[in-house]
Amino acid sequence: MAASELYTKFARVWIPDPEEVWKSAELLKDYKPGDKVLLLHLEDGKDLEYRLDPKTKELPHLRNPDILVGENDLTALSYLHEPAVLHNLRVRFIDSKLIYTYCGIVLVAINPYEQLPIYGEDIINAYSGQNMGDMDPHIFAVAEEAYKQMARDERNQSIIVSGESGAGKTVSAKYAMRYFATVSGSASEANVEEKVLASNPIMESIGNAKTTRNDNSSRFGKYIEIGFDKRYRIIGANMRTYLLEKSRVVFQAEEERNYHIFYQLCASAKLPEFNMLRLGNANNFNYTKQGGSPMIEGVDDAKEMAHTRQACTLLGISDSYQMGIFRILAGILHLGNVGFTSRDSDSCTIPPKHEPLSIFCDLMGVDYDEMCHWLCHRKLATATETYIKPISKLQATNARDALAKHIYAKLFNWIVDHVNQALHSAVKQHSFIGVLDIYGFETFEINSFEQFCINYANEKLQQQFNMHVFKLEQEEYMKEQIPWTLIDFYDNQPCINLIESKLGILDLLDEECKMPKGTDDTWAQKLYNTHLNKCALFEKPRLSNKAFIIQHFADKVEYQCEGFLEKNKDTVFEEQIKVLKSSKFKMLPELFQDDEKAISPTSATSSGRTPLTRTPSKPTKGRPGQMAKEHKKTVGHQFRNSLHLLMETLNATTPHYVRCIKPNDFKFPFTFDEKRAVQQLRACGVLETIRISAAGFPSRWTYQEFFSRYRVLMKQKDVLSDRKQTCKNVLEKLILDKDKYQFGKTKIFFRAGQVAYLEKLRADKLRAACIRIQKTIRGWLLRKKYLRMRKAAITVQRYVRGHQARCYAKFLRRTKAATIIQKYWRMYTVRRRYKIRRTATIVLQSYLRGYLARNRYRKILREHKAVIIQKWVRGWLARTYYKRSMHAIIYLQCCFRRMMAKRELKKLKIEARSVERYKKLHIGMENKIMQLQRKVDEQNKDYKCLMEKLTNLEGIYNTETEKLRSDLERLQLSEEEARIATGRVLSLQEEIAKLRKDLEQTQSEKKSIEERADRYKQETEQLVSDLKEENSLLKQEKEALNHLIVEQAKEMTETMEKKLVEETKQLELDLNDERLRYQNLLNEFSRLEERYDDLKEEMTLMVNVPKPGHKRTDSTHSSNESEYTFSSEIAETEDIPSRTEEPSEKKVPLDMSLFLKLQKRVTELEQEKQVMQDELDRKEEQVLRSKAKEEERPQIRGAELEYESLKRQELESENKKLKNELNELRKALSEKSAPEMTAPGAPAYRVLMEQLTSVSEELDVRKEEVLILRSQLVSQKEAIQPKNTMTDSTILLEDVQKMKDKGEIAQAYIGLKETNRSPAMDCHELNEDGELWLVYEGLKQANRLLESQLQSQKRSHENEAEALRGEIQSLKEENNRQQQLLAQNLQLPPEARIEASLQHEITRLTNENLDLMEQLEKQDKTVRKLKKQLKVFAKKIGELEVGQMENISPGQIIDEPIRPVNIPRKEKDFQGMLEYKKEDEQKLVKNLILELKPRGVAVNLIPGLPAYILFMCVRHADYLNDDQKVRSLLTSTINSIKKVLKKRGDDFETVSFWLSNTCRFLHCLKQYSGEEGFMKHNTSRQNEHCLTNFDLAEYRQVLSDLAIQIYQQLVRVLENILQPMIVSGMLEHETIQGVSGVKPTGLRKRTSSIADEGTYTLDSILRQLNSFHSVMCQHGMDPELIKQVVKQMFYIVGAVTLNNLLLRKDMCSWSKGMQIRYNVSQLEEWLRDKNLMNSGAKETLEPLIQAAQLLQVKKKTDDDAEAICSMCNALTTAQIVKVLNLYTPVNEFEERVSVSFIRTIQMRLRDRKDSPQLLMDAKHIFPVTFPFNPSSLALETIQIPASLGLGFISRV
Repeated sequence: MAASELYTKFARVWIPDPEEVWKSAELLKDYKPGDKVLLLHLEDGKDLEYRLDPKTKELPHLRNPDILVGENDLTALSYLHEPAVLHNLRVRFIDSKLIYTYCGIVLVAINPYEQLPIYGEDIINAYSGQNMGDMDPHIFAVAEEAYKQMARDERNQSIIVSGESGAGKTVSAKYAMRYFATVSGSASEANVEEKVLASNPIMESIGNAKTTRNDNSSRFGKYIEIGFDKRYRIIGANMRTYLLEKSRVVFQAEEERNYHIFYQLCASAKLPEFNMLRLGNANNFNYTKQGGSPMIEGVDDAKEMAHTRQACTLLGISDSYQMGIFRILAGILHLGNVGFTSRDSDSCTIPPKHEPLSIFCDLMGVDYDEMCHWLCHRKLATATETYIKPISKLQATNARDALAKHIYAKLFNWIVDHVNQALHSAVKQHSFIGVLDIYGFETFEINSFEQFCINYANEKLQQQFNMHVFKLEQEEYMKEQIPWTLIDFYDNQPCINLIESKLGILDLLDEECKMPKGTDDTWAQKLYNTHLNKCALFEKPRLSNKAFIIQHFADKVEYQCEGFLEKNKDTVFEEQIKVLKSSKFKMLPELFQDDEKAISPTSATSSGRTPLTRTPSKPTKGRPGQMAKEHKKTVGHQFRNSLHLLMETLNATTPHYVRCIKPNDFKFPFTFDEKRAVQQLRACGVLETIRISAAGFPSRWTYQEFFSRYRVLMKQKDVLSDRKQTCKNVLEKLILDKDKYQFGKTKIFFRAGQVAYLEKLRADKLRAACIRIQKTIRGWLLRKKYLRMRKAAITVQRYVRGHQARCYAKFLRRTKAATIIQKYWRMYTVRRRYKIRRTATIVLQSYLRGYLARNRYRKILREHKAVIIQKWVRGWLARTYYKRSMHAIIYLQCCFRRMMAKRELKKLKIEARSVERYKKLHIGMENKIMQLQRKVDEQNKDYKCLMEKLTNLEGIYNTETEKLRSDLERLQLSEEEARIATGRVLSLQEEIAKLRKDLEQTQSEKKSIEERADRYKQETEQLVSDLKEENSLLKQEKEALNHLIVEQAKEMTETMEKKLVEETKQLELDLNDERLRYQNLLNEFSRLEERYDDLKEEMTLMVNVPKPGHKRTDSTHSSNESEYTFSSEIAETEDIPSRTEEPSEKKVPLDMSLFLKLQKRVTELEQEKQVMQDELDRKEEQVLRSKAKEEERPQIRGAELEYESLKRQELESENKKLKNELNELRKALSEKSAPEMTAPGAPAYRVLMEQLTSVSEELDVRKEEVLILRSQLVSQKEAIQPKNTMTDSTILLEDVQKMKDKGEIAQAYIGLKETNRSPAMDCHELNEDGELWLVYEGLKQANRLLESQLQSQKRSHENEAEALRGEIQSLKEENNRQQQLLAQNLQLPPEARIEASLQHEITRLTNENLDLMEQLEKQDKTVRKLKKQLKVFAKKIGELEVGQMENISPGQIIDEPIRPVNIPRKEKDFQGMLEYKKEDEQKLVKNLILELKPRGVAVNLIPGLPAYILFMCVRHADYLNDDQKVRSLLTSTINSIKKVLKKRGDDFETVSFWLSNTCRFLHCLKQYSGEEGFMKHNTSRQNEHCLTNFDLAEYRQVLSDLAIQIYQQLVRVLENILQPMIVSGMLEHETIQGVSGVKPTGLRKRTSSIADEGTYTLDSILRQLNSFHSVMCQHGMDPELIKQVVKQMFYIVGAVTLNNLLLRKDMCSWSKGMQIRYNVSQLEEWLRDKNLMNSGAKETLEPLIQAAQLLQVKKKTDDDAEAICSMCNALTTAQIVKVLNLYTPVNEFEERVSVSFIRTIQMRLRDRKDSPQLLMDAKHIFPVTFPFNPSSLALETIQIPASLGLGFISRV
């Protein structure tokens, strides 16, 4: 179709804009051919009339559909033009925060000016091994593609990184090199990859500087070749540099800096080692203060200096050379401060004793006067004579600056050479990947020689890039058999010819430099004369005669001619160079050695590595000029040669392009300046790539992808079985112009815009289908609504009519009821009126009658009261008269009686005066006294009674006062008065009266109190009622509070439970972490062990002829092997490097990685030292004890070993006899019987076999009898000679166990042989008394034995305590020494502290290692000697035994007088043990482990059979109390399992089989260990089978570690099997067909989601899971262990799927989320089928489930954001934001996630504390546990099948 047909109403276009470069608009009406104006509607709401160009009549660029915006590859866009590219980059950079985008073969990288978490090792692992189009664009994807093509195509690769200053070229190159270093590793232990990365800080410090555009701008170009061996591991690297900006050393523009190294030196000037440099602040030096910006924000120059020095150390640059470099750099700074004073216009001088010059001369080691002279003078040589000429001040300053630049350039080259030497490898390089970090196209206001060279290099690179793109396009077309049409592309060969051809700009420049009086002006005139008006690319500015313009591929650039000649010559006075060459400082002449030999292509300016050489000649006096001419090459010539060499290298490799874009000039993070971006896109060739792609067929689809995407445009009849023919038929109908597409072999090629047209057709079809669906659904909804309304109306009518009927019936009922009510109401009113009247009458009558009665009553009452008054008045008058009369009578009586008393008184007075009277009176006095005495007694009694009464009254009073004390203060006073009244006995009556008065008062007060109490009681009751009300309220509040407290208690309990659960989880996590660390250590152990085995095998292969005396025997099956044989290999691997390592220089500072490695090595060596020291101590103690015991009991061992020899002789003789009998029987049978009778199935044969078995059983019984007889014989001999032959088997066993040395055992054995020669006692002398004496002696023997054991234990405890004391003392001394060291180190500066501690630690460890090595060598020598002696002694022993056996006849043995012993016969009962001979151990291990086929055992036999057989063999060795046999068998078993797993470690079935058997063996060792914890589930029979002699707890730990290693190997095997299936099955394959549409792809094709024959699907994963599960079940693996394996498998599936989802933008869509959820549901269904839902496997898929849900939920409002935050608790914030940024609609009906919504999510999640890591660790292995799982299988029931080939084993 015609392109103009797409310009319809609502079509969107791009129009030019001066501010935004391109602006989007929408057509308001259809375009018709001939229209001159387009009516457009802008996005800001304005309408615009856009006028078309009348000449070209070009229509504005069409905008791509929204579905294509944000694509990973720009070539996937349907419309390929500048605005589409710019908009796509902007959307990805600003909205999605994606800095990488593909543009065909180019990776466009936009500098974010912000650290992004996308360069970690997890990201590297995610990109490793992936196809380039499968993952999102990344620098790692380019690096992986280069690495993969190098390995696949056997061709060298190059990564070309270019861009403006500040665009991120250096960082991109650095990350590419980091990727290679991480993925490939190194082929040696020299850490080449670390050295390659360490070269970056060195080159940045000496070659990078701050500019106005970039704080870390590379001021030189570099090409690093990373070398690989045949296995594609890094072996070395080489660096080439180009065009160092020397002018920066002496001049910096405003806001710029010199090279970083100068400021690093100034920042570190206070270090003690830098005092000699006499540096200071950077503002004190002319060469560092010109820019006025000595500091970079966020950069610490002192720390950077430390990094630089560490890198130099790592690369082998010694401290002396480093200080030499710093001396030269400091000298350059001081040289810049040298000042000149003018004498006249043609001469100048330096002030005398000029300090900067003297410092420079001291640092450089040159003569002050010479340097001062040649700085102010120069030597001129003519043909006849040489003379010295003074120079002006300006010339001297320029010469000084030229010298500084020359020294710095030479130093730069020297450092590069030494870096290359450090990175050079002796191994032959097989291939390499080059990383070119070179400056991009530059244009400034003033462009000089540097910009000319840079743009010249970019012209060459752009030409190479165009040719490569053109070549790839041509290859693609030819591969698909598309007719090739020549694509017109920009060829910049004319521009290159203008620069480098004969009489080109560089040629004319070199020619002008050779002219004696050549100037920039004359050169400019030559340029005008040669090229102006002759070359279209060369122009002259209108207003200048000292400039020229070149039309480059990116833009026109105007160059100023001033300075071109001087910079091209790069003139330095030779006399100054000679002064420097004569320096006493050795390093300085090294810098200028290449002047005398050959000029390196890495020259002072170009820094290349072009091999430009000249023939050296001897200096002659006659040809100095010729030498100078040969010596000098212009900078332009050198640069051209190095550039040609670079282009040859690049052309010989496969290039990969990275174009770095600077988004803005202000270094703002994620800010996009469209103008700057367009300039760089034009300059770096991205738009040229787009143009080349757009010129042909840019859009390419496979037939299957096209069919899947545009199936909606086809009718059912159009769909054929042949997809290719179907697509052809449909395209012919849809696109009539056949030139718009081409059919290839596997793809369809479309012109630009055709995919957009097809997308439009598809969208229209889908829109029409949507409209039809909407129409049908809306009609159905309205019809349903109408039917619902009709039904509702009928229902309403029915109810309304019913309501009306009910209302009418109600009206009738009410009318009838009203009539009845009226009747009764009228009756009621009449009756009520009658009752009222009757009541009123009665009331009137009652009131009248009452009134009359009251009047009558009042009259009677008045009369009665008058009578009473009269009665009282009359009585009062009578009483008054009576009282007056009585008063008068009494008065008269008183007067008369007084008169009579007076008379009697007179008489008594007279009588009293007479004596007789007294006598009369005294007559009865005594009686009266007695009477008075009695009265006194009575009064006393009365007093006592009164006192008692008083006390009672006081008690009563006290009680009353106590009751009333609280109410009355007066009662308290009265109580005190009452207490005082007890002392006044005489005034008791008065007191009582007072008390009575007080009592009355008290009573009155009590009444008042009672009244008040009543009032108080009432008030109290009122108060109580109020309080009750308040109490009720308080109760309510209390209940509310109680309820609240209960709720709070519940909440607190819940929170406590949650905290408890969290703490439990945390503890579980900590436990898992510890397990994980332990298991990682085991993994590292196994890796080192395997590596040691590999190295040992390589050594055996390399060493053809073994050295005599050093041949190793296989110690795996040795009987003398210790239980730690399996770990000895690791110790040897750790000893080897410690012996061979040569100490480096002592004062070399180390980096932190080396420091950590040294720390780890220190701990390992200390552990080895401790183990070896303990072993040495044990050996010394054993030697001492053995000597002491041999002195005390020299004959104890003799008897026991005599018994052993007798037992062995007896068994051998019995064996020989039985063998002879058996052979004779077989011979007789074969000779006498017929062949048919001797056949295996014949009856006679069966009878004979039964007899044979019975004979063998009889033989076993006889053996036991002989052993018992011999043991009793020996015991009787000991009883006869108790002092000489007393022995104890346990002591002997202990001694034999402690004899680890073979020599000791041999000597002991020989000694025992000698003691065996003593004569035997006659046993017939023993009688009953003798037997009793024998018992007595046995008891004495036992007592002595116990006493000796007690003493030995006491001695051992004392020795251990002494050893511990010594160890404590040594630790205290070590602690004090370490504290002193620490105090000394704290006084040192931080830089020297680490160095001092490391030096001390290395010295200490070296000394200890040397001591230990000496001891170890001594022990090895001793062991070798003893082994030789043992062999000699063993031969002698064998000869002696043979001689004894020949001398001793069977008759002599039988005729020995032995006391008869009754031995009971037992029936044969199997004990669950298996017996084998020691020499059959290798055969047992070989048949049962090494050559066993797991499949046959798993299918035909019981699970875990090998484990049961091995354990039954161990049981028998334990039964025999043979520790050597146990050790040997267990060690052989462990080593054999390791060998099997090493040999067949990639086979899941083998690894699973041995994991199951190892766990079963471990469980058997636990179940039958005899420990109560493991015997709970045993039967009584199983408890009888427990081990009796040995505790194998250590071997249980060893087997547990082995099981962990096997489990980790199993996880690695299943991971390797599942890894290729996961992404394809879980993400790419469409399990639900037709849900997710295929979007257009670019040049980097993705893996198709349509299932081909070779692709994996979800069914493949499920089948593989079924296979894993069935194999583990067949092998009898523990259910808990199966759950852990399944959990690990599901974690791998979830982690790999989520990681790929986070790195693939094309997978983040709604439909893909549904696919993932369906796939996860299938996995959950698999778990349910296998009853594994409680294994924890489902929880490992939670992050993936939440990511799939996140793709499907709404993402618009704040509620949606809240829902997402609460839902995605298993995802980190980085993962959530990444998924939202990557979310891409597949169809136009979906909407993108807005930036504001993502920011809302980030704000809500900012308080969440989670890991910043983006990807999950797919290599993480959960810590494994082995829960105890006892077996119910009885050991005695186990049968050994003949298929195992274990016929040499017999059941016991």
